[in-house]
Amino acid sequence: MSAGLDNFTQESVTRAAMKEKNWPALLILVIIALTIGGNILVILAVSLEKKLQNATNFFLRSLAVADMLVGILVMPVSLINILYDYTWPLPSALCPIWIYLDVLFSTASIMHLCAISLDRYVAIRNPIEHSRFNSRTKAMMKIAAVWTISIGVSMPIPVIGLHNEDKVFVNGSCVLNEERFMLIGSFVAFFIPLVIMVVSYCLTIQVVASALRTLCVLALHPPPHPPPPPLQVSPAAGPGRSDASGCHGRRGMMQAIKNERRASKVLGIVFFLFLIMWCPFFITNVTFVLCRGSCNESLLNDLLNVFVWVGYISSGVNPLVYTLFNKTYRRAFSSYIRCRYNTSFFFGNLQTSSRLSRRSRAPIPAEGQRGQAEAEGQRGQAATSRLHKDSKSSPSSGFMWIHSAPKTKPNLFLCRVKLDSKQSI
Repeated sequence: MSAGLDNFTQESVTRAAMKEKNWPALLILVIIALTIGGNILVILAVSLEKKLQNATNFFLRSLAVADMLVGILVMPVSLINILYDYTWPLPSALCPIWIYLDVLFSTASIMHLCAISLDRYVAIRNPIEHSRFNSRTKAMMKIAAVWTISIGVSMPIPVIGLHNEDKVFVNGSCVLNEERFMLIGSFVAFFIPLVIMVVSYCLTIQVVASALRTLCVLALHPPPHPPPPPLQVSPAAGPGRSDASGCHGRRGMMQAIKNERRASKVLGIVFFLFLIMWCPFFITNVTFVLCRGSCNESLLNDLLNVFVWVGYISSGVNPLVYTLFNKTYRRAFSSYIRCRYNTSFFFGNLQTSSRLSRRSRAPIPAEGQRGQAEAEGQRGQAATSRLHKDSKSSPSSGFMWIHSAPKTKPNLFLCRVKLDSKQSI
């Protein structure tokens, strides 16, 4: 009788605790839905919008895949864990697998951002060499390398956890309990890539600023024989070529650098948000290992439970950043939400092909119509070359969103102000 009463009392307490957590659980469900939906929109945008198909955006699409999988595989299980008061309710064999996925996708996120920063710096510092060896295949190989490194870093978790459950269970809670891996993994998976990412980003900003100063000098004091441009600005023109020269080349360079500064601003916001949201967790994680036995472990555990969700939220923030700061992403997201997918490029190519086919079946013109036929043939060849060029769909050599920006004259007044201020200093 007393045993039955104890069971009833325990169930009542559990139900009361579940009711208290209904509202936070609802908020977490909204966050999960936004994370999954937002990253699906990013994946669709890069896959369907030709303007977004370059090396940097391929990395962002792969990053969106990692963030989407966090929302599908990691966050729901963490929510269940919270609802059961951090007592693991699922089969014990799933605990190390869940921790493995958590570490894998978090590591993949920081590795993607690190690879983006390195790739952009190389593209700006050595544009000709980078464009010569840059293609869709090479970009996919780099992304595969990022995922391989992430899998290698997180693979010890299921090996350790499935071999010894004490390494992943503490008082019935599913948490990693291997101090060496917690310490080494934090540095390998977060702090070292973070340093590389910050240094690469700062060097990129320095190179862009130097190129802008050079163009300002050329705009104010043009030489008799224009020197070669300091940066390669036209990825679509092919390796080692530029689509403009002289004054027009400098105008294109000025616009390219403005676009690069804008893209660097967006990526800088993404880097900064990731840093702010994941640094508290990893700092607390390292502190927990280093001062174990002398610190308040209960407080550190509570902080880890809070900070890990702050890190999860970063997976849903990136689509919001793209929406706020990039018109192409914003238009694409708006179209996809209204189920209006971009098919103009596909049907445009079909129409061009049909026109070329009709021209090829046309009869041979008479002597008086030869000039008109030659003009038509030249237009047909131009359309064919455009169609062949569009079908390659090669990624750019590091410049994000350069295709949609119009060419403008260099801002000579801005250059004079910058040069005068520099001389006065």
